[in-house]
Amino acid sequence: MALDKAPLGKSSEYPDQYNPELLFPVPRDDNRRRIGLADGRWPWFGEDLWQAWEVSWLRPGGVPAVAWAEIRIPAASASLIESKSLKLYLNSLNQMTCSSSAQLVGLIERDLSSAAGAAVSVALHSVDESGVAHGRPEGFELIDDEPVADVRYDYCPEALTIEGGARVVSEKLCSHLLKSNCPVTGQPDWGTVTVEYTGPELSRSGLLKYIVGFRQKQDFHEHCVETLFTDLMARCQPSELTVCARYTRRGGLDINPWRSTRAGVAPSLRLIRQ
Repeated sequence: MALDKAPLGKSSEYPDQYNPELLFPVPRDDNRRRIGLADGRWPWFGEDLWQAWEVSWLRPGGVPAVAWAEIRIPAASASLIESKSLKLYLNSLNQMTCSSSAQLVGLIERDLSSAAGAAVSVALHSVDESGVAHGRPEGFELIDDEPVADVRYDYCPEALTIEGGARVVSEKLCSHLLKSNCPVTGQPDWGTVTVEYTGPELSRSGLLKYIVGFRQKQDFHEHCVETLFTDLMARCQPSELTVCARYTRRGGLDINPWRSTRAGVAPSLRLIRQ
């Protein structure tokens, strides 16, 4: 589907009736070809963890219910789901009566799985649950104060280098300076990126310069993380690698793509800006 048909960047009416046709899938293959990956083959396990903070429906008798949702879309799905279309779809549930939260979860899972082309899982959580927002994931070292020469604001994968001795290390690194731009609206997308790896020691200054180089890059959140992952694998050749970006909330949604050489799932976590 062409992005010019997506609801993103356009004026939209607030839906008042359930409508799964609002969901707009975006095929993943085009971006993966751009970063040199053959169809159906890529060097990661992964998923896109969405946190949806504005979920509501009607209980029997008409009293509304509210919740927040964790939505997990496999990276192996044929399509990602365009963010505004997901917001509109969730809004279309607001005046729908469901006998239970389990019924609602089943409905959302069915609709999102159909749009993405793979099994999507959904978990609803009470908005009354206590929880802690973190500055960064536990155990990760912040690299934002590393010295960077010749700062650039354009995509620069050549900035990724290993330290002179090439000693093998295991590190968990974090930066709050990830910024990219929506390819449809041009609006800024802000995020925290984490890199966990075992391999030749990365230049932290080079990694920071590379991350800052996304500042004017136009791409979807999921595509940015896959670019980060493939560049790190190609240029630094770690034996293990996990890349995750936790983007700030927009329209009641935040997107957290996770890609790893190890099978697993994206960690459930909320950062200060989410």
